[in-house]
Amino acid sequence: MIAINGREIETDSEGYLANLDDWSEDVAEYLSQQDSLELTDRHWQLVNWIRSYYEENGTVPNLRVMTKTIGGDLGEEWADKKYLFDLFPYGPAKQAARYAGMPKPTGCV
Repeated sequence: MIAINGREIETDSEGYLANLDDWSEDVAEYLSQQDSLELTDRHWQLVNWIRSYYEENGTVPNLRVMTKTIGGDLGEEWADKKYLFDLFPYGPAKQAARYAGMPKPTGCV
């Protein structure tokens, strides 16, 4: 459970939102602060891409799917694992999905 702007928001044991409708940019900022990570425009691009991917496909992309598909949407540098890990050192798929209010990607440990 986390408290943001006077609201209590339920999370699971790994910090993923129990209810996807509870997501807001304030939630993403709060979660990133817990990881001592300041969200820049590049971070927000990936967070928003994951939210769009989920809306279109009904699933959260794991890292393999992400690197195969993101380049066509955001540019080829985004398809590079090192680039993604530089942005999200705790795992681009898991960490960015958590900030995006999405479930944990399938296949991520």
